[in-house]
Amino acid sequence: MPSLKKYHTFGIAVKCNELIRIGSAEQLQQQLKERKADYFILGGGSNILMIDNLVRPVLKNEIKGKEIIKETEKHVFLKVGSGENWHRLVRYCVACNFGGIENLSLIPGTVGAAPMQNIGAYGVETIDVFDSLEAINLKTGKLRKFSKAACHFGYRSSIFKTKLKGRYFITSVTFKLTKKNHKLHLGYGAISSRLKDAKISNPTIREISDVVMSIRESKLPDPRLIGNAGSFFKNPVVSNYKAKKLQKTYPGIPVYKQDDNTFKLSAGWLIEQCGWKGKKHGGAACYDKHALILINHNAASSNDVLELSKAIQFSVNEKFNINLDPEVNFIS
Repeated sequence: MPSLKKYHTFGIAVKCNELIRIGSAEQLQQQLKERKADYFILGGGSNILMIDNLVRPVLKNEIKGKEIIKETEKHVFLKVGSGENWHRLVRYCVACNFGGIENLSLIPGTVGAAPMQNIGAYGVETIDVFDSLEAINLKTGKLRKFSKAACHFGYRSSIFKTKLKGRYFITSVTFKLTKKNHKLHLGYGAISSRLKDAKISNPTIREISDVVMSIRESKLPDPRLIGNAGSFFKNPVVSNYKAKKLQKTYPGIPVYKQDDNTFKLSAGWLIEQCGWKGKKHGGAACYDKHALILINHNAASSNDVLELSKAIQFSVNEKFNINLDPEVNFIS
């Protein structure tokens, strides 16, 4: 059985019966024509927890390529193979002065995961730069184009995590990026203070990308060195009433107002207040530099991670009456 340990960032020792590498949409369509099966799609393996060995065959996404398919005076439409590395794409765009995804620097995983998860960081989400995607129906083998509306984007979610979960293989994503007059997002996290410290008052998208990388490297573990799946839980969103009530009880609680008058809370702050930062459970641990990250610190089993995550959820609910939902996908 092929090992999947090096194909997912948690680095847990799980295997699969069969690993099939997919390098193009045509190859995938041929595979589906020759054999119908309940396939599991594996990209960069950066937002998953493998619970146990996989009996179903695994399709490893290795579809590459970048192509400008349309250009206007202000925008460029860049079509990207879904198996491309996300961070390398960000740096490529920064080098080309294509703006819009610089705040999403150093997020692990592949391009195909970006719309699936509606990945986001520091005030920017995939939906902000998304134009369309192409995906193949795993049952029929037919290629379909999805518009932004058809993807039903939500907070760290899309139709590919809900109604169409496991039914489509995303083959390419087209992004609408700016060529000039970039809209800069500087108000989230420590970006502004880092720029101020560096005496940068009029930052370029490269400088923003560099600052985001510096912030992430200072508090997030490199999955090549310490197994992890990034943010384990979603930041909870609460009502105006709930946010004000929490602020009265906990004056230091970070709250971020959303467009719909709800408030996003920091899951990491909530977890840290419950005393979990740095705590270990078996081979798993809550990272000592960022409580939102669960790590494989010593040959953890998937059960170690699951038990730790459940204990954290219980204590946050008990202290704050808030449910933490996993951002990580559990695969079994």
